[in-house]
Amino acid sequence: MNHCFAEDIKSELLDRQPFKFHHQLLEHPALSLENLSRVLPTLPQQQVMYSKGLLDVADDFESTFRKKPRDRTLEETIDSIRTSDAYIMVRSPEVDPSFADLYKALCGEVATLMRARGVGQIPIDTQLYLFIASPNSITPFHIDRYSTFLMQFRGSKTVTVGMPWDDRVVSQPDREAYVVREKTKLPWSSRIDEFSTAFQFSPGEALHIPFIAGHHVCNGPEDVSISMSIIFNTDESIRWRNAISFNHVLRKQLNKVSLTPASVGQSAWRDAMKSSMWQRYRQMRGFEG
Repeated sequence: MNHCFAEDIKSELLDRQPFKFHHQLLEHPALSLENLSRVLPTLPQQQVMYSKGLLDVADDFESTFRKKPRDRTLEETIDSIRTSDAYIMVRSPEVDPSFADLYKALCGEVATLMRARGVGQIPIDTQLYLFIASPNSITPFHIDRYSTFLMQFRGSKTVTVGMPWDDRVVSQPDREAYVVREKTKLPWSSRIDEFSTAFQFSPGEALHIPFIAGHHVCNGPEDVSISMSIIFNTDESIRWRNAISFNHVLRKQLNKVSLTPASVGQSAWRDAMKSSMWQRYRQMRGFEG
């Protein structure tokens, strides 16, 4: 029996399409604003990122959090988050003992889903992320280099998600450059939302965001939003990520003769071949792995 995810979760759709379901972690003591106020200042500085002022959907999501406000400490940001147009993102809160059991339980349930879908035995590179945001705050349009289950604990939000591999949402070249971290600001216009689904999201609900699916978030106006995601890779998404990285290198060479590489995500055997070639390429270039 699941302790974290409700029975309406759909393992067969993992990394195939976004879907909403329910979680069973409301009132978990680790996610209270009081516990978060205690835990966050004790975490290593590089794990806690925050911004001041409302962001726009078209902003560069990743670069925003490399520049912390100089006129406001983290503690001041937490204390005033109801009224200050602030956004706090916390990586790996599971290092604090209050999250340890929760993290272990979530990893176990993700592993069960992966085995049911046939994409591996245990999640790879698993981390928790916490998001604490002022009313009306926005998470800009971006993609994730991993699979995600996002759970809402307080406040509301609208999460707009495209289908993975939909080139109308994120083009292949932009997807490749993002995955290898060469470019982290993706083109966005309101037209992209025509090819996406807007999920209304409230406490007790959860959402699966597939690997590399383009998405953005708008928090509701009524309260501070507290949400948490568990991110992970599967054997399948690792192959995809390697193949995307190889495509990025290959594209630069083929462009010289007006050719383009075949898209990733369309052929399992071709993706596996590209993944293997990427690993050999890294070894030849002196990288680990």
